Amino acid sequence: MLSELQQEHLLASLYATAEILDQQLQPRAAALMVADLKIYDERPLSEALSALRRAGQKLTPENVIRHLVTQDGRPEANEAWAIAMTSYDEAETVLMTPEIQQAAASAESVFRAGDKIGARMAFIATYERLVTTARQVGTPLAWSLSLGHDAERRASAIESAERLGRLPAPQAQALLAHHAVGQITAEGRAIVGLLAGPSADGLLALTADEKTREALKAEAVEGKCSLDVREQLQRIRQSMAASRGQKDEERRVAKLKERRELAKKRRAALQTIQELQEQRHAQ
Repeated sequence: MLSELQQEHLLASLYATAEILDQQLQPRAAALMVADLKIYDERPLSEALSALRRAGQKLTPENVIRHLVTQDGRPEANEAWAIAMTSYDEAETVLMTPEIQQAAASAESVFRAGDKIGARMAFIATYERLVTTARQVGTPLAWSLSLGHDAERRASAIESAERLGRLPAPQAQALLAHHAVGQITAEGRAIVGLLAGPSADGLLALTADEKTREALKAEAVEGKCSLDVREQLQRIRQSMAASRGQKDEERRVAKLKERRELAKKRRAALQTIQELQEQRHAQ
């Protein structure tokens, strides 16, 4: 969802795009286009408008959205089906979107009955419907991890997801630390509590697997750990506290920089709109 400043920047981009494509864009029509497109993020919108200009297509909400949906990162139907089939193996660790999860669940009974062709057809029909709906309402792409019981495959799947950019590196490393093992020990639970907190909200958001979620919800049992582990945990805790302080300062600086950039974009957008309006009046 675009902020007010980002909507002003989009408005300026629409006028500039119309100018490049030799189209007349009336203020009322431009405002309606902003209202239709503001549910999307700024970067995909910018890329979609750029693609539209390169293709020399007419500036309409339909054409902009057509370019948007090809850039939202959701797998196409055949790739999604391959992911779904992998998820039917309980030993496998799989990274899925909500649309893949729902479509896979709807086709699972047919797949288990041995009808892979029928299952594929059912999956694709459901998946394409869910993806179309998600794109129409501007639902952002989300990946969720379902952990299998094979520890080696867990590590491979998590590393692959990180390489593909579907899982941020810090979250991937945290998941590798806690899930690429066969059994969660007392020490393991203590480290989970240290890194993610007793509720493990950060990691819970990455997995839909119930057993994994229950393990993450367990409180850290530091008292049952060996002395060496407790000492290591204390050192890690102190290091993390120092790191958090540094990150807080970095976030503060980043937010200040972001506010300055938005103000700069706002001034540029208003100037562009004014120039375009002056050009039209001169004509």
